[in-house]
Amino acid sequence: MDTNALDVGRRRAPDERPQQIVDAALAVFGERGLAGARLDDIAQRAGIAKGTIYLYFPNKEELFREVVSRTIVARLDLAERELADGGERGPEAQLRTFMRTWWEFVRTPEFLTVYRLVVGELHRFPDLATFYVREVAGRAFRIVGRVIARGVEQGVFRPVDPESTTRMVVSLIITQAIWTQKAIAAARNPDEVRDDVCAFVFSALRPEAACAEGGR
Repeated sequence: MDTNALDVGRRRAPDERPQQIVDAALAVFGERGLAGARLDDIAQRAGIAKGTIYLYFPNKEELFREVVSRTIVARLDLAERELADGGERGPEAQLRTFMRTWWEFVRTPEFLTVYRLVVGELHRFPDLATFYVREVAGRAFRIVGRVIARGVEQGVFRPVDPESTTRMVVSLIITQAIWTQKAIAAARNPDEVRDDVCAFVFSALRPEAACAEGGR
């Protein structure tokens, strides 16, 4: 282990340690994957002794939960507070704000790392998969679903099913935001793609829009 890194890690204030460990875990999970990461690697990246990790986290799985909580769940907490009720802004303005904010977050290294782990590895960790569905996917769908439901009630959106519509909106944001990170999308400005996604969603939700013949 790098003794200089270890010295720096030990000099950190105790209340900074959990975040220090989480940051190191996120980096190591991104490099080695969830299955391949070892607590020794995380301790080395954090510049601390391996035993220090056990003062805060009993195992790698619990550390992954904390990584998710401090990245994605923290963002959902903020979104839930902002979208708790209609307030002075209507459902359309709230949904637009969520989509733009979530778009920027999805493109961050933190989200991309966790998302790759979720898609590629969580099927091998059933307890973590259940945790992710409950604390991330389920909450995101409920938060956005309530906004869409208010829009339907107020006649701002056409009478869609909030649950299925939310799945489509969130999936569209994630897939398109991630696509903008790929080399094949280099010619497109990410902000333009984001605006296209927003325009597509609100066009589909407008009261006069319908796919079925004769509308709903």
